[in-house]
Amino acid sequence: MERLRVIDSHTGGEPTRVVVEGLPDLPPKSMLGKRELLQRQYDRYRTAVIGEPRSSEVAVGAYLLPSESADYGVVFFNNVGYLGMCGHGTIGLVSTLAYLGRIEPGPVTFETPAGIVGARLHEDGSASFENVPAYRYRKDQRIELGSLGDIVGDIAYGGNWFFISSVHGHEVDIARIDALDIFASLVQDVIRIKGITGANDAPIDHIELTGKSEIADAKNYVRCPGGEYDRSPCGTGTSAKLACLFEDGKLVEGQTYRIESIIGSVFEGSIRKQGDLLIPTVKGRAYVNGDTTLLIDPDDPFAWGIPRA
Repeated sequence: MERLRVIDSHTGGEPTRVVVEGLPDLPPKSMLGKRELLQRQYDRYRTAVIGEPRSSEVAVGAYLLPSESADYGVVFFNNVGYLGMCGHGTIGLVSTLAYLGRIEPGPVTFETPAGIVGARLHEDGSASFENVPAYRYRKDQRIELGSLGDIVGDIAYGGNWFFISSVHGHEVDIARIDALDIFASLVQDVIRIKGITGANDAPIDHIELTGKSEIADAKNYVRCPGGEYDRSPCGTGTSAKLACLFEDGKLVEGQTYRIESIIGSVFEGSIRKQGDLLIPTVKGRAYVNGDTTLLIDPDDPFAWGIPRA
């Protein structure tokens, strides 16, 4: 019987499950290389850790791995595959390391498949991360939705690819979550069918709809690749939004931007220039809520998860 030790946390309501023990040995290579190896040879661990019957479609997983170029390596994954980077997951990972006694307040670096990410555990228990460079790829991309008319938004990158729109005709409120899910799913389908992509034909796998907030600068709804909405304000989505705001002259370097999630949690973000690059920083709070040993019973027909239809 195989055993995997996992630490569970949530960041602004969005769960992260970090695998800290029990993975097979992976050859020392970049996180991009490790991600490819995990996907090719060991994908059963992803479905066992993050899928039913042990977890749910909502959760994001993270493999904590050794790195030759940072303090720690990490590969993020979800119910349908692997991520280049995950903002709420990085904050959750910082809190997990603090819980394990491996870090104290101060800086820590992570090698991700998207690049090196610097993070910091703050004295009050919150965490921030300085993300990979973010940028807007296309402004005012118009997408025809048939009888529903058109939607206009920006295609931007913040560690993952996003279509971000503030002109969509929907109220961004948890009471409207079913309508938001249906609408964002349609937008995602049309983007895929029409072959609209990010740079280098990268798939746009996140949809972000922004609206008014009573407690922050804006509120967002983010649809993730697996079809679930992000309970947090989305760290990579916030990074992409910061780049768009900066390029539109609506945000200056170092200015704090507060974004509320669909369930009311808040991230703070800012941006700085590094030459021609835009480097976003996002801050939030995660709470550890589980320290568990997962058992992989060879006699269990669903030991490695329930296959998706």
